[in-house]
Amino acid sequence: MIDIWIEKYRPSKLSDIVGQDANIRKIRSFVEHKQLPHLIFAGPAGTGKTTTAIATAMELFGEDWRQNFLELNASNERGIDVIRENVKDFARIRPSNDLGFKIIFLDEADQLTQEAQAALRRTMEIYSSATRFIFSCNYSSQIILPIQSRTVVMRFRPIDYNSMKSRLQQIAKAEQFSLSEDAMEAIYSISEGDLRKALNVLQTISNSGEINAARIYEIAGMANPKDFRLLLSKALSGAFDEAREDLDQMVIDRGLSGIDIIRGLHSSIRKEKVAPKQKLQVIMALGEAEFRLVEGATELIQLDSLLARLASIGNEFN
Repeated sequence: MIDIWIEKYRPSKLSDIVGQDANIRKIRSFVEHKQLPHLIFAGPAGTGKTTTAIATAMELFGEDWRQNFLELNASNERGIDVIRENVKDFARIRPSNDLGFKIIFLDEADQLTQEAQAALRRTMEIYSSATRFIFSCNYSSQIILPIQSRTVVMRFRPIDYNSMKSRLQQIAKAEQFSLSEDAMEAIYSISEGDLRKALNVLQTISNSGEINAARIYEIAGMANPKDFRLLLSKALSGAFDEAREDLDQMVIDRGLSGIDIIRGLHSSIRKEKVAPKQKLQVIMALGEAEFRLVEGATELIQLDSLLARLASIGNEFN
């Protein structure tokens, strides 16, 4: 049986969670004092929100944590019925521990309807003495103000490079293979601070034979950032035909979508050292091209138009 690494290597202790030092220090303080307020964990995917909630329950309740911890995914059950039934039924049960409270963890809580959140606010008021709520969401602004005012909001940021590198190298060592610096940089570029995504990529490449940056981008179905820099350079230098050949290779041979290419170019231009006015014009051109594609315009025509626009912008500054 093949283990899924995101579960196999999920931290069970707060001290093992990487990239969220400030948040972990606050939660450890709550755990040490055996007191826990209602919490909101807000931030992008793969930054440790669910893992932190589970690790908190494990450290508070020990071996009996499952009896004192209810996890619900609000994106699956987002209506008022889940609050009236599942949440309320668990909240009214007397805690089976010495701390006097249990935890309800609502993942993707920003997907709850306004009516469900309003019902949840009332449940929090009635059962606050015996139940603590932890909400996980991408955007805390999607949580109604009456709930926000009853919680401590913690912001989870994308995992920084060094923290991700340390964790992935630790896992690679446990799985008996090595990870080069180039490979690590490629994984980080693909994951953009999402440790869950990075770990999925790592598991995929671990059985692919050769582990290098080119192979990682190929498996992930993405172009190397160097290819985007080269495409951008050719377009801005006026080499339209050469740039279009590279573009066709990305679309036809590698299967990249127009949106993928625009986002790759956007990431590239943000890092390039060019005249500020030229950078502004390039970014505006990319924004317009993305808008047209989202609105349903023909992809190939818009991409050719984008290259022509970049060549024109480059000509202004040459």
